[in-house]
Amino acid sequence: MVFNPQYTITPKILKAISRIEIASHDIIDLPITAALLTALRESARLASTHHSTAIEGNRLTAPEVQEIIQGGGHFPNRQKDELEVRNYYRALEYAEALAGKNTPIQEQDIKILYGISFFGKQGPTPYRDAQNVIRKGRLAVYIPPKAQEVPILMTELVEWMTQALKEDLPIPFIAGLAHYQFVTIHPYYDGNGRTARLLTTLILHKYGYDLKGIYSLEEYYAKNLQGYYDVLTVGTDEDYYTGGRSAADLTGFLEYFVCGMAESFDKVCTHARTMQQEKNIDHSLVLRNLSPQQRQALKLFMASKDITAKDVGLFFQCSDRQARHLCQKWVLEGFLKISDSSFKNRKYTLNNQYEDLIQNSLTA
Repeated sequence: MVFNPQYTITPKILKAISRIEIASHDIIDLPITAALLTALRESARLASTHHSTAIEGNRLTAPEVQEIIQGGGHFPNRQKDELEVRNYYRALEYAEALAGKNTPIQEQDIKILYGISFFGKQGPTPYRDAQNVIRKGRLAVYIPPKAQEVPILMTELVEWMTQALKEDLPIPFIAGLAHYQFVTIHPYYDGNGRTARLLTTLILHKYGYDLKGIYSLEEYYAKNLQGYYDVLTVGTDEDYYTGGRSAADLTGFLEYFVCGMAESFDKVCTHARTMQQEKNIDHSLVLRNLSPQQRQALKLFMASKDITAKDVGLFFQCSDRQARHLCQKWVLEGFLKISDSSFKNRKYTLNNQYEDLIQNSLTA
């Protein structure tokens, strides 16, 4: 059956879409520095990795995930969990890179995302070749489509996404409905949930809702996990064919999804704004400790990371001897550090605590 999702656009959905659009514009206008943006992106990836794998039973805590990804940490008897988070993190990076390409999303892309997230290998993974059943204990809670129909259903899903884009369906709707349908098809024996979440990320990042890569929808799912399972459970019984899942009303799922986006976007805007304000306060305190001459010297570093005494002399219109003396004095005061100690062409760079001042153009 061709994917033809049925839903009603409720006031709740409209309000959530409005919040999403406002947050998207707010983030664009926020004066986030390169350093802060990098930190926020890394935090979002780590949060997504932790929460998405935790949904499927991974036992590692958020600090442990961070240690594994950033420090190469290892934890006794957690090898499987460690591999899961490493693979998911790599798959997120791949999805973000894929989003930057000027090509439509292909079925092959989804197969590769699955391969990285589940096996850690960047290769397309074939779909399941037999029937699977999703159980809770001994109870069957969902019986997906037959294996021979999976390739057809997946092709139809990708074709629907392409057509939905042509018809200007809101991107959050496309992402949410694609997420639902992927889980419905359940094209693999295991790892379908994490792949659906990666597909969602790919769609949102590719079509203008990346929010600079600093949000985590997975966190929303993990903290509203029962709600996530409830809205995925539609139809009259557990069988794909007899339960009416293929023609179910998806309004509830769409409400859950766009409200989750809105909440995640609102949260990251507030967080980014707070961090930016804290940075600005820190910067003003640092600036107070600089002399007027040092504040002026910051302008030299807007053009180059390294400067020479000759650059200082030209900038302040003083002799080479005075410029060398000034640079030596600033090294002793901790304003500069020597980046190249060669006698004839000694170079200086800012001490670490002053680098953010350049990124913010705070040279007053």
